[in-house]
Amino acid sequence: MPELPEVETTVRGLAPVLHGQRLTRVVANRADLRRAMPVDLGQRLTGATVTGLSRRAKYGLIDTDRGDSFIFHLGMSGRWRVDPEEPLVHDHLVLETAAGRQVVLNDPRRFGSVDLMPTAEVPAWPPFVALGPEPLGPDFTAEHLERRFAGRIAPVKLLLLDQRIVAGLGNIYVCEALNVARIAPTRPAGQIAPERLAALVDATRAVLLSAIEAGGSTLRDYARPDGELGYFSKQFRVYGREGERCPCGGMVERRVDGGRSTFWCRTCQQ
Repeated sequence: MPELPEVETTVRGLAPVLHGQRLTRVVANRADLRRAMPVDLGQRLTGATVTGLSRRAKYGLIDTDRGDSFIFHLGMSGRWRVDPEEPLVHDHLVLETAAGRQVVLNDPRRFGSVDLMPTAEVPAWPPFVALGPEPLGPDFTAEHLERRFAGRIAPVKLLLLDQRIVAGLGNIYVCEALNVARIAPTRPAGQIAPERLAALVDATRAVLLSAIEAGGSTLRDYARPDGELGYFSKQFRVYGREGERCPCGGMVERRVDGGRSTFWCRTCQQ
């Protein structure tokens, strides 16, 4: 599933094509993805000018001068294609601009979603209400984690994946951040010292920024809007590297927690 760096990369890739542009044609090739598309999507977007693009957790947002925000989630396999040479079978939504540019939402597995709502109401949108702070924002601090982890015996990895504690983190980057911070994924969250939480915050930010710079990770179908693949997977320290050497020299192990693979090194992660 595309995680925060992939969505951030996608938003940044769409911005030069869409920002400040008037949408002249909006075509939904099917009525639904994971859930039904808004029935008035074409009516409300056609003729509107894009005034901003942003990201919240794993969602991308496209704001318009009509006071609407188009919200997309890439699901398991979604991606935007910019000025495609030819249509593909799973191109489900097409946006065209007055400049003659085209962006197409392609989602073979159809686990993504498309929503449209008044921009002023976006903060109160149910999927956003309970979200924790952005891991690249100022509210993601060691003090925040200390408050949220206090008295918790659940494994730290499990809590980092809880979107109510921190928004946008997924399995790949949590595994990587815990390795950088040298914290075992199984360690009870409430037993981690404040100085180690500070290291975890720094590690999380560093891993995410490196992934964004590399264009995200290429797993299954993910690619950037320009068609280029994300290359952060070439920099993985532990994820997907079971039986290989950790940068510390130890051996990368794999365990399954809650149906998800956890990759870690017991030599350096305590």
